Amino acid sequence: QVQLVESGGGLAQPGGSLRLSCAASGSIVSINTMGWYRQAPGKQREFVASMPPGGTTHYADSVKGRFTISRDNAKRTVYLQMNSLKPEDTAVYYCTSKVVTTSLRIEDYWGQGTQVTVSS
Repeated sequence: QVQLVESGGGLAQPGGSLRLSCAASGSIVSINTMGWYRQAPGKQREFVASMPPGGTTHYADSVKGRFTISRDNAKRTVYLQMNSLKPEDTAVYYCTSKVVTTSLRIEDYWGQGTQVTVSS
């Protein structure tokens, strides 16, 4: 089994910052792409950012220049630094990882989600 545990959500004021973390553990051989999605109330889950092990990062247009994704492969952890937050960034944020398991299967795993609320 593989678990993704997120932390770092909370309340921020417009223009403020938050940093999310997501640590993977369990029956892992290696991790390919790690990323973040979010889901606002009444909306579909949407892509935020992704990062392969050593490659180019990708961002949704709505967060480019404000959010930065990074990862620590040794810690099997992905981060999302969120700056210049806007009320429209309010959502539940989910991390995801494409994992090669000890059963040599490639599977996608999701975290439980962490709430980010941007409000004055």
